[in-house]
Amino acid sequence: MKHILITGCSSGFGLMAAKHLAKKGHHVYASMRNVKGKNADKASELLDYSTSNNLNIDVVEIDVTSDESVNKAVSQLGKVDVLINNAGRGYGGPIESFSSKQFMDQLDLNIVGTFRVAKAVLPKMRAQNDGLIIQISSIAGRCCSPGFGVYHASKWGLEGLSESMRYELAPLGIDVVMVQPGPFATDFFNTVIPAENEEIAKAYQHVAEFSEGFGSQVQAAFEDSNAPTDPMLVVQAFDDLIEMPHGKRPIRTMVGLDFGLQAINEVTEPIRQSLLGVFDITDWDGPKRM
Repeated sequence: MKHILITGCSSGFGLMAAKHLAKKGHHVYASMRNVKGKNADKASELLDYSTSNNLNIDVVEIDVTSDESVNKAVSQLGKVDVLINNAGRGYGGPIESFSSKQFMDQLDLNIVGTFRVAKAVLPKMRAQNDGLIIQISSIAGRCCSPGFGVYHASKWGLEGLSESMRYELAPLGIDVVMVQPGPFATDFFNTVIPAENEEIAKAYQHVAEFSEGFGSQVQAAFEDSNAPTDPMLVVQAFDDLIEMPHGKRPIRTMVGLDFGLQAINEVTEPIRQSLLGVFDITDWDGPKRM
């Protein structure tokens, strides 16, 4: 049994992962914002599911954009073997039409939020000389498209942060990996936050047309029973990574519709490995338990 903290459990991958991993016999800390507010129904759903199936699920209030919220919650938890940094959201629209505050809010949620939670659990993991951090990136961290530049910036940044964490934490017995989902049939596209300057956005009609076309393409994939868009594929990737032995987990796992982007991982991985040799830190690419 692992003690697993998952952020963003009010919907999507987080909600499904909490149920699945608890059913596998793990003790799950399912965290979300507004447990007693707008997410009260989701919190009750998880608790009822736990009770009905005699599982170990604790619902925890965590706002990943708040140091105080994160630190307070994690300090009250017991052992944490696995952290799944799942909380996140997308901002969509032409880059010029975003305010600086919106841009910062996107980065604060998708990058700094993962940093806050990891920083809070790392003392526990270092003390036990063992741990796994699963960072939820995206194929958007491997490509770029018009209309999602702010979101891409957050995911490309998360990729760099996570890879550096992997090297720093491996000698301390802690594994860091990334899961890169493609489009899945979750609420992601329904909850994309638009740029606030609508007048500027109107000047980018070509971007709006691209977004509409891409949205139609993705929706068609969701309706295709043969397309890999079942969110459980991502949850299974979490499960598989947790079950893998230390030092054997791939740094990146792409899941679902990849539009050919898996080829980037395949091409760059040998280069990454070679660079570790140049840095003379090849043995930092997997937990060694110093």
